Amino acid sequence: MPEIQEAVPKYLQIANFIKDEIVRGDRKPGEEIPSERQLAVEWNVARPTAAKALNALRIQGLVESRQGSGTYVRDPQAATRARERYQRARKFGRIYATGDYAEIKSAEVVDAPEHVLEALALKGNARVVRRHRVTFSTVHGAVETSVSWLDASLVEVAPLLVKTERIKNGTVRYVEESTGRTAAYARDQVAARLATEEEAQDLGLSGPDSAVLVYRHTVYDAGDRPLEFAEAVYPPHRWTFEQEYSVSE
Repeated sequence: MPEIQEAVPKYLQIANFIKDEIVRGDRKPGEEIPSERQLAVEWNVARPTAAKALNALRIQGLVESRQGSGTYVRDPQAATRARERYQRARKFGRIYATGDYAEIKSAEVVDAPEHVLEALALKGNARVVRRHRVTFSTVHGAVETSVSWLDASLVEVAPLLVKTERIKNGTVRYVEESTGRTAAYARDQVAARLATEEEAQDLGLSGPDSAVLVYRHTVYDAGDRPLEFAEAVYPPHRWTFEQEYSVSE
């Protein structure tokens, strides 16, 4: 039986335990979550505490309740945001949940486009690493195409950046370990536009006239220097943000 820790509210301990199971992929989409009564018995808590834990999971968009049936892990239509991948990498040593995987299409040093120069605070004719990947779900197929951009000078100490193989714990964590620089915070920007030909092909869209959602993500170290600039592109059916809130107050 899991043990209760007094420093953290009981309902959050229960919710976080189940959340970790979902994030790791131990609980699959559509799988039923224990009921209030089952959680109350398993964790030795009152049923209102168990109910509060399930509600916390619902608010986070991880589970859904079905009238007269029970509570189930949601089929993930939401795009996995960078924050969730960092949390998974630091906690479990990998950035993808079970059932998700990425294929690295290319990893090379190229001339930096203007917007990448600006994002990485580089000057002149700087060269950058361009890592192009497509992320797949065993349930939905191709769900994301993305490009990570990094200063080409990092290749000297982080040679895997230009190899077409997955970096299990993610590029940012790998750069941290290779350079001693620590990621401190990140900035995200989201916008919609038409897909490029490459993006449409990666995501299996009908053509470059398809609309996509673009997620620009810049990671900074403690000295406010950019570590990585990434552009992730999602097809129309993927959500990037979801929350539940009260409208009665």
